[in-house]
Amino acid sequence: MNDSNLQAMAERFLGALKHCQVLQMRVAQADAQGITLELPWSPSIVGNPQTGAVHGGALTTLMDTTCGMATLCVLPRFEVCPTLDLRIDYMHPAEAGKPIFGHAQCYRVTRDVIFTRGSAYQDDPEQPICQVVGTFMRLGHDIQGGIRFGNSLKEGKA
Repeated sequence: MNDSNLQAMAERFLGALKHCQVLQMRVAQADAQGITLELPWSPSIVGNPQTGAVHGGALTTLMDTTCGMATLCVLPRFEVCPTLDLRIDYMHPAEAGKPIFGHAQCYRVTRDVIFTRGSAYQDDPEQPICQVVGTFMRLGHDIQGGIRFGNSLKEGKA
């Protein structure tokens, strides 16, 4: 898949995630080496009003989404790949008023699991706000997301 097709697919995928739309996240870059998402700073992501520190949930959402979407960069076709495990190590707080970028890449793909790693940063990728590793389960090409997917799991059809 070429980079422009990958970028377009990533934008469509991100556009389908309501919580990411509420946070106004956007795809900054997507290519075979990984994906970078941008979380713009806004008062709604502040966790501590006295310091302006970004809420850990906003950073977790950014990095879970970024790592999950990195699977798009390595798979030949779209697959639903839910999060199995996500570990985030926080290094320092984000600065108020600046966007946060999340970058992730896949470093191993198996038949059942995809392994990812990444970081969040503001001005300098060498000064990460946090680092993350995540694993994502491959469900295959035939599984579809949404309400039908959830119902099929309940009914044992997936």
